[in-house]
Amino acid sequence: AFLGPPEVNISSCISCINVTIKLPTTYIRENENTRSLFNIYNHLEYVITLKTLDREHKRTLKTTSEEIFSTVIEDLYPDRNYCVSVMVIASLNKNSIPSAWKCVTAESVAQKDYHTLTIAGAVCVSLILAGILKCMHAGGYILPEKSFPRTLV
Repeated sequence: AFLGPPEVNISSCISCINVTIKLPTTYIRENENTRSLFNIYNHLEYVITLKTLDREHKRTLKTTSEEIFSTVIEDLYPDRNYCVSVMVIASLNKNSIPSAWKCVTAESVAQKDYHTLTIAGAVCVSLILAGILKCMHAGGYILPEKSFPRTLV
């Protein structure tokens, strides 16, 4: 029997990738309930493969004791595209199917600052525009509250 593939979701952080892994579901039933992989195997390990444009790098084999867990891959180059695939390996079953590749771009500090600067700039421009319109309204240039006397028209 083959084990896998696990469900994998990734999100980018500053110079890193957050990888959330959900272990593969089993179809072995016991008393109408699906059994967990931990009920079947003594321990489970996983390996993450990180792929860039020019190379593929397998991370160290790690042990897990949770159905759903997260790990962070750090020290990545910002603004680069990274793809991740995860394979779960059981103590008694070495036949594993890796997850599909998921790709994301690692963020940089400059990107975060740029978004903050853009939002702050938009708020300032809106406040200035509202102030100008309020002054024009108070001066009677737009939507005057009183009509001018007939002689001034």
